[in-house]
Amino acid sequence: MYEMDGKVALVTGAGMGLGQACAYTMAGLGASVMVADLNEKAGQETVDTIEQRGGIASFVHVDVADASAVEAMVQRTIDTYGRLDSAVNNAGIVGEGTIVANESESNWDLVMSINLKGVFLCCKYQVRQMLAQGGGAIVNMSSVMGLNGNAGAVSYAASKHGVIGVTKCVALENAQTNIRVNAICPGIMKTPLVDGLIDRSGGAFADYAMTSTPMARLGEAEEVAHIAAWLCSDAASYITGTVLPVDGGFNAQ
Repeated sequence: MYEMDGKVALVTGAGMGLGQACAYTMAGLGASVMVADLNEKAGQETVDTIEQRGGIASFVHVDVADASAVEAMVQRTIDTYGRLDSAVNNAGIVGEGTIVANESESNWDLVMSINLKGVFLCCKYQVRQMLAQGGGAIVNMSSVMGLNGNAGAVSYAASKHGVIGVTKCVALENAQTNIRVNAICPGIMKTPLVDGLIDRSGGAFADYAMTSTPMARLGEAEEVAHIAAWLCSDAASYITGTVLPVDGGFNAQ
């Protein structure tokens, strides 16, 4: 069994979906959680729920594509809780989702700025703080599309492949600094993001999820959240630079 009593965790994109589940799970394990999101209403609702359950949480507004905002987010965490033991860099978007011949530069730039640049910036300022305090753990949220390709997902897949590259490099840079950095590659999960894809496809994406996943079901957000919390805990003390699919067997095919 693992726990996070007395730890401080920062979760980006924690207003809904996987980020929210990570915030709930880590708070339930005893961590004080800084809930970071661009959507203030959603982020505050996550904080309120954690507090109603007896946990400790605060909200910070952040645009992860903005370096000054990311730096301020980390500083706010330190000002509030005194340290930063773990971070889950989860904030991300799907974008328009179209074939490369129709891909716009504006969509490519937007997806990259949030999904990839955002993870880079978060790692940059989180590592600076963790170096100063003597250690920590970071989990970056990639995707099964970070390990594979899919028609109509060029910007998203490229950004998530990039997250894995960032993760491995930062892990190697810090292998002897007591800072561990890992990535999770979720499969098709029950989240608002996937709900949007299902709606946009007229339900076809739901059929694809069932037929392409060996376990023939969508994953639950909590199934990713528990892995993220475990990777951030002392129970995973010898794990760094790993890329872990949580995908119902999708990547085994």
